[in-house]
Amino acid sequence: MHIAEGFLPPAHAVAWGVASAPFVVHGVRSLTREVREHPESTLLLGASGAFTFVLSALKLPSVTGSCSHPTGTGLGAILFRPPIMAVLGTITLLFQALLLAHGGLTTLGANVFSMAIVGPWAGYAVYKLLRRSNAPLMVAVFSGAFVADLSTYCVTSVQLALAFPDPGSGFLGALGKFGSIFAVTQIPLAVSEGLLTVLVMRLLVQSSKGELTRLGVLLAKKQTRTETEVAAR
Repeated sequence: MHIAEGFLPPAHAVAWGVASAPFVVHGVRSLTREVREHPESTLLLGASGAFTFVLSALKLPSVTGSCSHPTGTGLGAILFRPPIMAVLGTITLLFQALLLAHGGLTTLGANVFSMAIVGPWAGYAVYKLLRRSNAPLMVAVFSGAFVADLSTYCVTSVQLALAFPDPGSGFLGALGKFGSIFAVTQIPLAVSEGLLTVLVMRLLVQSSKGELTRLGVLLAKKQTRTETEVAAR
């Protein structure tokens, strides 16, 4: 993720861009509908995008042509679902490429696919699975953020291995090398991101309980029998 400008072969860069485009287009429609129907969510959307921008800008050198860092996409995926994160993640990656020389325009499609598409979907899937299994909210939030981060780097390893297979062992050999090098820095970063996301969610539970209930993160309180009888009168 955040593969450097010009690092991928042109055919790979184009292919990842084509693969990412439908998700981003769908995300734009979802984001437009969310803002139109619930304008009060704009502030929380902005906070989710800022969280992703700040965390993913904290880069550490890793494999040549790439870097390790938190992604910050798990929080937005949990709050607004993955399609919207495809847009927020794309905007983040575009601004980082233009303003911070972090990633690049030719590799934008590949970076979007790993960080803004696969990461949010994988993290959200784990989060929903745990919540349906009656896991505590914060356990599900930590797990979702952890998986969103780690799965991004798994996809980046695949992207780099496809572009630069090992001369002797081919794709699998390169995948093993890229994945093992990433793991040294990325597993601790994924744990740290999970803990930070839990902290932010705890703050949101205290300050935005109504909005989290509307988004389905918090369950609405069930009416007691007396309250139901009064409401029916």
